[in-house]
Amino acid sequence: MKLNIKLKWVIKLLSVVLVTATFSCQPDELGNGNGLTATDMDAGFSVTAISGENNRYVLEANESYISSSWDIGNGAGFYAGGNSENVFYPDAGTYTIQHKVTGKGGASAIATQTLTVETSDPLFGNIVRGGKFDTADDIAEWTVLNISDSGTEWTFADGKATVQGGGWNQKAIYQAIEVVAGQSYNIDMLASSTSGIVNTWFEVYASSTPPVDGNDYSAGGILAAINYWSGCGDSPFSGLLSEVGCGDTVYPGEPGKFIAEATGTIYLVIKCGGENLLDGISVDNVEMRASL
Repeated sequence: MKLNIKLKWVIKLLSVVLVTATFSCQPDELGNGNGLTATDMDAGFSVTAISGENNRYVLEANESYISSSWDIGNGAGFYAGGNSENVFYPDAGTYTIQHKVTGKGGASAIATQTLTVETSDPLFGNIVRGGKFDTADDIAEWTVLNISDSGTEWTFADGKATVQGGGWNQKAIYQAIEVVAGQSYNIDMLASSTSGIVNTWFEVYASSTPPVDGNDYSAGGILAAINYWSGCGDSPFSGLLSEVGCGDTVYPGEPGKFIAEATGTIYLVIKCGGENLLDGISVDNVEMRASL
């Protein structure tokens, strides 16, 4: 009996010692020396051209963290990536690259570098002219197709082309582009709306048929679209048309795909109309590139 009592006291004494030791190791404030929050994070990275390949680069993080995301300056924003990324800049220009890292405790840091690409890639460069709508020269590359007399209008401001209106009227913008027979191309653009749309269609066409004022345009079929009845565009959106859109019919599942039937001139047509465009749809960075 005495032995049992002594064992109970020993166990109780050890419990008190362990609890005291545990609390004595805790700092006064969370994150103050306990290793739960990362400090002095390094989001820096290097940019190295890949030898023998046009306009391709390796982005290499200085250090590895829980998560790493990149904005390569092409207008698409941050995406989740790895510590090393191979990137391709088919168009000449200056790009602002950002690298964001996240460590323990949710702490984060961002590093930025500027990359200047001197020349466009000869095969995969953008063959759309003025697709950024940044200057008067850019805007001059586009012609407005007056399908309906009034009710829907295209305007150019703040580096974007914006279509607004409604009343079941529609208008388009277009430009002539030279293509090569048998070559497959991909058409895409940034599309956004702060409000979404109601009973509205937004469609992209590419065809050798010239647009004519006063006439609807549907030559070649719908290559890419935002279509209210197909289930997209009814709430605010922003992103690549190939990702936020729906309702393309020519190559289902491959929005923006176009295969040239002959070498020569085709017309890239961006058409929009419907009942109510609310705050409208804006487009930027319109691209048409040769694909493999």
